[in-house]
Amino acid sequence: MGFEELLDKVGGFGPFQLRNVALLALPRVLLPMHFLLPIFLAAVPAHRCALPGAPDNFSNEDAWLEAHLPREPDGRLSACLRFTHPQALPNSTLWGEGQNSGEQPEGEPSTVPCPQGWEYNHSEFSSTIATEWDLVCEQKGLNKAISTFFFAGVLVGAVVYGYLSDRFGRRRLLLVAYVSSLVLGLASAASVSYIMFAITRTLTGMALAGFTIIVMPLELEWLDVRHRTMAGVLSSTFWTGGVMLLALIGYLIRDWRWLLLTVTLPCVPGILTLWWVPESARWLLTQGRVEEAHRYLLRCARLNGPPVGEDSLSREALNKVAAAERMVRRPSYLDLFRTPRLRYISLCCMVVWFGVNFSYYGVSLDLSGLGLNVYLTQLVFGAVELPSKLLVYLSVRHAGRRLTMAGTLLGAALAVGLRILVSPEMKSWSTALAVMGKAFSEAAFTTAYLFTSELYPTVLRQTGMGLTALVGRLGGSLAPLAALLDGVWLSLPKLAYGGIALLAACTALLLPETKQAQLPETIQDVERKSAPSSLQEEEMPMKQVQD
Repeated sequence: MGFEELLDKVGGFGPFQLRNVALLALPRVLLPMHFLLPIFLAAVPAHRCALPGAPDNFSNEDAWLEAHLPREPDGRLSACLRFTHPQALPNSTLWGEGQNSGEQPEGEPSTVPCPQGWEYNHSEFSSTIATEWDLVCEQKGLNKAISTFFFAGVLVGAVVYGYLSDRFGRRRLLLVAYVSSLVLGLASAASVSYIMFAITRTLTGMALAGFTIIVMPLELEWLDVRHRTMAGVLSSTFWTGGVMLLALIGYLIRDWRWLLLTVTLPCVPGILTLWWVPESARWLLTQGRVEEAHRYLLRCARLNGPPVGEDSLSREALNKVAAAERMVRRPSYLDLFRTPRLRYISLCCMVVWFGVNFSYYGVSLDLSGLGLNVYLTQLVFGAVELPSKLLVYLSVRHAGRRLTMAGTLLGAALAVGLRILVSPEMKSWSTALAVMGKAFSEAAFTTAYLFTSELYPTVLRQTGMGLTALVGRLGGSLAPLAALLDGVWLSLPKLAYGGIALLAACTALLLPETKQAQLPETIQDVERKSAPSSLQEEEMPMKQVQD
């Protein structure tokens, strides 16, 4: 008897699993609020060089600015430069500040970067890190780098949590993720310098990576085959709730420190909910911890209500299941590449996850040129994720995981690519395509978690999720920096986001289908079920990780 049969006896879907999904909802809500926080936290309001006050007899502010600030090629007043000397305008009175008795030099007037700092428009944001540390103009790269540092932390954290949760358990590492996210989030909000903030946000990204790696498998390993899709899509709607909630919180709290504090403090009730979160019985059996697995399985049976015979949950029966699943050595990332089919799956998943993350965060963090204010745009981007969840739910049930993965990535690539062809004046079309791109990229993200979890065997599932999340977060960390390519060509960032999504869509078609398939429990299961006949005939050249 395997674990799937054992789960059927205690109830593969019922009140126990629904309670588990509800208890693990909070991490899913917190993740988008932190991942997309730079939309508000690092926002750059309208700004210009700080200028000396206008004289009492000079009341025309527009003319005053015209005299001090040069114009950009598009006709706007410069946000990063000022004239070395104020310019005398037609029909204006000359004033003494900056004027010499001699004539102004001929030719283009000289300009300098803002020597006295900047003045910001605080009508939309009372304070952001850009206004706090003047991360504008020549320093705007440091502003974008905050997102890169954060996702680099998530990248490293994905490796660490993926490995440690396979060794020490899902529940224990989830507690570590909660506590470290709380402490580091509070430290970020209290930062007194850019360097301190960059370091604490990087470490916060490492801590939050635990949520991305642990929550989905912890839900999945208690579910039967028939209900994995529904529960996966249902739990992913909490991410959408977090995206929309961020728009509301950002609208109500305009100061970046209080905003960061508000999205961090919910970790406190999250720590308390862990009292009721069960450890994965499947993982416990692979570790030979039969007594603990027996206790959780009995709890599941009591809550779900099916009658369970003593023979089904006897120590002897569980020992037989554990003997089939127990590992003879600890997993490592090298195990993902030791056998031909598992190596093939891992390489394809790495490309897919890079494309999913790169396109999703490229679309989500780029709210410029849409004709809506940042709060309404974020709300619309969150609301459009709801129909995308429905699309995923219907598609994976009928078309399968592989075609859904490829189709959603292709849709995102087309939506982003078509925005290049839309002129800046057609804001309604640009907005519609951006919303479509967000919907498809979110659908791809939802599918990726479900699809990848079903491709890897139980003994390596967390390790495999850790590897793919590592590569995915690499894509997420590069997405903000790709936005700086607009200095080379305005449409180059969109071309990069769409091109990578298209490559990932093609790669997804190379993966095996997992629709209605039982979760593989050992490496042998993957090689036997997924390999072509030529590979099935080969003998495995090494001792497997399982008995």
